[in-house]
Amino acid sequence: MSRIEEALKKATQLRGREEQRQDRAIPTGPHGGESANDLGRAPRKEIPQEVLDRVAGQHMLVSLNDIVSPAAEEFRKLKQNLVRLTKKKGFQNTIVITSGTVGEGKSVTSTNLAISLAQEFDHTVLLVDADLRKPSCHELLCLDQAYGLSDCLLEGTDVSNAIIRTGIGKLSFLPAGTPMANPGELLASQRMATVLREMKERYSDRFLIIDTPPVLPFAESRILARLADMVVLVVREQRLSKYELNETLEALGGANVAGAVFTQASSGHSVAGYSGYAHYSYKYSYNA
Repeated sequence: MSRIEEALKKATQLRGREEQRQDRAIPTGPHGGESANDLGRAPRKEIPQEVLDRVAGQHMLVSLNDIVSPAAEEFRKLKQNLVRLTKKKGFQNTIVITSGTVGEGKSVTSTNLAISLAQEFDHTVLLVDADLRKPSCHELLCLDQAYGLSDCLLEGTDVSNAIIRTGIGKLSFLPAGTPMANPGELLASQRMATVLREMKERYSDRFLIIDTPPVLPFAESRILARLADMVVLVVREQRLSKYELNETLEALGGANVAGAVFTQASSGHSVAGYSGYAHYSYKYSYNA
């Protein structure tokens, strides 16, 4: 059995145990909903009203617009386990989020995870849209496409000139910049490696969440995965065959694949039309 199949099997077992626990009585808040304190959630950072107004219609941002939903809770669980993993050997703060093919939910996962991390008090977060072919994180954040990563790499300018403060907790955002049809060589360049290292080292408390293109169709995710401290693979349930899952993992050879995130899980919750979002599996010993 491949490592990714083991992770998916473990996720199914974890999900079954979670569903059994959910059948038991849980503490509730004054209006019958789940209490934030009972669930051990960190206090929500104050977010300017103009930011809330900007993203109000973006139902995919459950970590911001639907924080008491089961889906948002799944992202908090994912965040907690990733934070624990990043502290195992110093501060492994550079995390690539990718998928095997298109349409599995990697950008939604990247953005919600970044928002959830940014609500903490101990860390700042930089979300990097490195999907230079088809960037979408700016749309999820309800921002215009702007000068960004591709432009900085091509022009040799400092990426700090392109970083946007989102107003969401401690979350900053580096847009993809001008879309490119074939960015593989650019992302494989020494300039990209240098930029990534500088972003990693500039702030000692900063998480870097890097959204990349899917692995199987494009080569650049494989390059970025090897430059990162760890990789989280987003898997839409019943989307990929076992062969494709194994092929994806083989393509990520040499990278530290920390675990897998389930999307569209058939037995999961339905939130804002996004059924079963963010059931996840994590595994600590992929590279042991």
